[in-house]
Amino acid sequence: MSNARIVVVGSSNTDMVVKSRRIPRGGETLLGSDFIMVPGGKGANQAVCAAKLGAQVALVARIGNDLFGESSLANFRQAGVNTQYVTRDSNAPSGIALITVDEKAENAIVVAPGANYELSPEDVDNAAQEIKQARMLILQLEIPPQTVAHAIEVAHNAGVRVTLNPAPIRPLARDILKMVDVLTPNQHEAAELTGRAGEGSELDAPSAAKELMAMGPGSVVITLGNRGAYVTDGYINEFIEPIIVKPVDTTAAGDAFTAALSCALAEGMNLSDAARFANRVAAIVVTRLGAQISMPARSEVDSFSFGN
Repeated sequence: MSNARIVVVGSSNTDMVVKSRRIPRGGETLLGSDFIMVPGGKGANQAVCAAKLGAQVALVARIGNDLFGESSLANFRQAGVNTQYVTRDSNAPSGIALITVDEKAENAIVVAPGANYELSPEDVDNAAQEIKQARMLILQLEIPPQTVAHAIEVAHNAGVRVTLNPAPIRPLARDILKMVDVLTPNQHEAAELTGRAGEGSELDAPSAAKELMAMGPGSVVITLGNRGAYVTDGYINEFIEPIIVKPVDTTAAGDAFTAALSCALAEGMNLSDAARFANRVAAIVVTRLGAQISMPARSEVDSFSFGN
């Protein structure tokens, strides 16, 4: 068991995943192949990943009072996630994500947030004592912005480190970013946040990271797909080499990276070592189909050989 005590405030969805030769164009119907229906949602993915890595994890979330919610709860408990602060909402359905995965393991996702958008600052207050006792709070942006802002403020005022995964991308207020200790955008999100829309895979990561740091966070880790990652905290400025694997599904790679990075930092690793550990976890995840079912146990990460 890790000494990392983590709270995740975020979304929970059920993912409906279809494998297809390519992503369909507008108005086009394609015949797919494999179909799976599995628990997902960025917050839930990160909570399950951290728990499977050995952290003590509590999730603050809302799910519907429906079969999808029941399935999600069972999955959280099986993974060892504390569900005390997961609320069943009788007025909104569980969140749903429709995901197409192509032959190159790239994906297109549409999310119907449902109960996720009912997660409120009051839900955060109900878990405030849990947050104040944590080593790390993890958030994403699939829940209302006022709830994200309130959770960050509660953690920051208690001296708890905050990881913010800014996905799906939306504008972020500087007063919020100044309370974030670790910002983990992917290359496309970093491009959007720094006004470089369209750069994406051609992003100048050191320059973008410097601009993001100027917005207030304590450190920035940009994931760069098959180029690895770039980390900076004002002292460390380093590219993290990619781990080459044959991808099957990249759906939860960013969630796995953020969760593993936060877990490693909460255990006391420095930023570079934590990013290398997170790279290993994400590399395993992309070799498997599905989100939470792809998350590896700590023993798998410690023993897995990537051949490079």
